[in-house]
Amino acid sequence: MAANTTAVKETIKRLGIEVPSWAYGNSGTRFKVFAQAGVPRDPYEKIADAAQVNKFTGAVPTVALHIPWDKVKDYAHFAAYAKDLGVTLGTINSNTFQDDQYKLGSVCNPDPKIRKMAVDHLLECIDIMDITGTQDLKIWLADGTNYPGQDDMRDRQDRLQESLEITYKRLGPNQRMLLEYKFFEPSFYSTDVPDWGTSYSHCLKLGPKAMVCVDTGHHAPGTNIEFIVALLMREGRLGAFDFNSRFYADDDLIVGAADPYQLFRIMNEVNRAGGFDVGTPVSYVLDQCHNIEDKIPGQIRSITNVQEAVAKALLVDRVALKKAQLEGNVLAANDVLMDAYNTDVRPLLGEMRNELGLDADPMKAYLASGYGAKIAAERVGGAQAGWGA
Repeated sequence: MAANTTAVKETIKRLGIEVPSWAYGNSGTRFKVFAQAGVPRDPYEKIADAAQVNKFTGAVPTVALHIPWDKVKDYAHFAAYAKDLGVTLGTINSNTFQDDQYKLGSVCNPDPKIRKMAVDHLLECIDIMDITGTQDLKIWLADGTNYPGQDDMRDRQDRLQESLEITYKRLGPNQRMLLEYKFFEPSFYSTDVPDWGTSYSHCLKLGPKAMVCVDTGHHAPGTNIEFIVALLMREGRLGAFDFNSRFYADDDLIVGAADPYQLFRIMNEVNRAGGFDVGTPVSYVLDQCHNIEDKIPGQIRSITNVQEAVAKALLVDRVALKKAQLEGNVLAANDVLMDAYNTDVRPLLGEMRNELGLDADPMKAYLASGYGAKIAAERVGGAQAGWGA
């Protein structure tokens, strides 16, 4: 295998993986939200927990926020607090799905008053971006219909485009809009942004500051996600990943848990397109809910899973792969990928962490730190943060 392990380590050292604030709060299924001891009671404690993931992995420079779940009185103070803990505030995620008014949709709602309410919220999120100095506004919409004839699907696309245009015009010169997609749930007949093509189409109309967000859990089983990634990167329109894993649909499991080989294949296409180069426009973000596992260890495992997939992708012998492809040698080309995938990169990543002054095993180091027991003892009383917090 032709690989420069020093270059692999240096690439992963600079690879930042953003963690989501909501991963540290209580979460569950539509049947039950499961409470855990030590769960944050406010946005500040979420940041403190995220900082622990960064402390032991060295890979978490930013923390994504969800508005209004992470609303605070003073965002400048909040940003300074995060910086003092060694992280900064990252992507601002909008929420146009939990208010009663959004029962029939938000920016696609047939009622212009409700559409204005939704757009005003998106503009509020950009106001927060201005204060915190963050770059990305991520929009995921629960908009859609449950029954044929419930609404006019073409009209809904027109309303969507109009709402996005108002929001896009408000973006600052260094800010972006990331439009996420999801093929179903909670709308089961039609979803207004159901796939990458719909997101891409709207982004093209909006302009260069609008990019597609690929959530690795938002696809039907069998979808070739790496093809979507390859195409979007070829077009320069892949703005971000939301990393999670799924067996069936939007399971929000630890990334790489269901199909680590798929994660490797995706990262191979990212590397092929220069997505790990300095200055890449692609941001890497976790989007998971840890319902039955402990929150902080769940995030640490996610970080190490991504790092392992990236390391294996960087080990692909691209010269040998291209030679086999051009010669039409099908098995030899597949062997090149499998050779990299079957490499145990954990010792290499351990060396990298040691070079950063970190423990080679982030999970073991965190569990030995006593932080979990400390917050379980200290965070007694008050309302725990969770869905809708």
